[in-house]
Amino acid sequence: IPATHDMTQATPQYLTNFIDGKNVPPTRGDYIPNYNPSTGDVYSYVPDSTEEDVELAVVAARKAFPKWSGMPNQERSKCLNKLADLLEAKLQEFAEAESKDQGKPVSLARTVDIPRACSNFRFFAGQILHTENTATETEGLINYTHRMPIGVAGLISPWNLPLYLLTWKIAPAIAVGNTCVCKPSELTPMTAWMMCQLFREAGIPDGVVNIVFGVGPKAGQALVSHPRVPLISFTGGTKTGEHIIKSSAPFYKKLSLELGGKNPNIIFQDANLEDCVTTSIRSSFANQGEICLCGSRIYVQEEIYDSFVEQFTAKAKALIVGDPKDEKTNLGALISADHMKKIEYYVNLAKEEGGKIVVGGERARVPGMEGGYFFQPTVITGLNNSCRTVQEEIFGPVVTITSFKTEDEVVEYANDVQYGLSATVWTENARRAHRVSSRLACGTVWVNCWMLRDLRVPFGGMKASGGGREGGIHSVDFYTELKTVCLKYN
Repeated sequence: IPATHDMTQATPQYLTNFIDGKNVPPTRGDYIPNYNPSTGDVYSYVPDSTEEDVELAVVAARKAFPKWSGMPNQERSKCLNKLADLLEAKLQEFAEAESKDQGKPVSLARTVDIPRACSNFRFFAGQILHTENTATETEGLINYTHRMPIGVAGLISPWNLPLYLLTWKIAPAIAVGNTCVCKPSELTPMTAWMMCQLFREAGIPDGVVNIVFGVGPKAGQALVSHPRVPLISFTGGTKTGEHIIKSSAPFYKKLSLELGGKNPNIIFQDANLEDCVTTSIRSSFANQGEICLCGSRIYVQEEIYDSFVEQFTAKAKALIVGDPKDEKTNLGALISADHMKKIEYYVNLAKEEGGKIVVGGERARVPGMEGGYFFQPTVITGLNNSCRTVQEEIFGPVVTITSFKTEDEVVEYANDVQYGLSATVWTENARRAHRVSSRLACGTVWVNCWMLRDLRVPFGGMKASGGGREGGIHSVDFYTELKTVCLKYN
């Protein structure tokens, strides 16, 4: 079984789990085919791990916990910074691998995904050196707080931003002294597997980070229901989040769940239309629309509706769907054949619901990649807010555009879904920006921008978009237990 990654290798690679610092094949010897979304070809095989593999990983993580948690923050910080440096030195290699595995353009992985993964490690390497605890004093008593790492963290990451979101979990979890067992998506395992060889180089002891590949019903279920894993951080679908809550309930685990989104992009008549249109193209179609924060429901005030639609559709038609390796490509391939069928289903549903497909609506043909999962950026008008196409998460390059008259009306539209992850508001009126932002039932509101992230601020959703907050001190809170010590003195 190969221990290094070779992008030029024609024969499919067999990946391994990473347990206790070693590349370990799955205990039952079963594997899952991993497809290149751009070609539809199998290019690697992923361990189809079971509860036996998860148990080995948990044992290794528990064994490593006392030494790692007892290490000074400065030493753990050095390890995380070193890991970021090692990853950054291989930026192009990791970007190409992420693109091949997920379908996104190499240019996107090179400028967003991999740099953000490096930033995750560096940020939390610094965070743990500057975290304060509180103390109070009354007559004869001092009360102070002490943060304790919890133990083995179960970290489950999705396929849309594979390394970006896996490192968003690993970095704070191990920075504060936990060890972890990770289950990346079986659809996008490659960069997680490649990163395994960097842990030891960074000085991270064996067993601190363990990675077990496999499907949710086997490996994922074993992790969330393991009695020795007291904490789960999950990013993924709402239905899976619901299942995790039920499965983990008997064990009273700490949970952080970042789930689905159907995010409104609200455009008032006084918006800077040029900036708004340009940014809305990104917030609609970046990463093929496979970002939980994409603004897939666009609401435009009726005074500028026609102008916005004209400008937006012109830019959407100009987007290039193509080979992810081509620097000119704007949209790469969707993650899988099944996901492409899901997109097609919702486009056909929109037609049945009375919608008009003004751009796209069909598979895209890319020369030389006829077996790939490419889909045109799609813009739909003419649907009311109760239509399933508007209400349900599609998670692809599909947006709806709806007009509105008043502020109250659009706030009602925006909040009238089961999700509450994020929203975008476009207006030059500062009072309106604050007023509308306060009324939107979601975890993040961007005003006159999109996807600008400060790693210090809390991130998470409301309603069916999840529960819990991560980011900055909020991640430290989640990955530790806060203890109060009361000392009486004379």
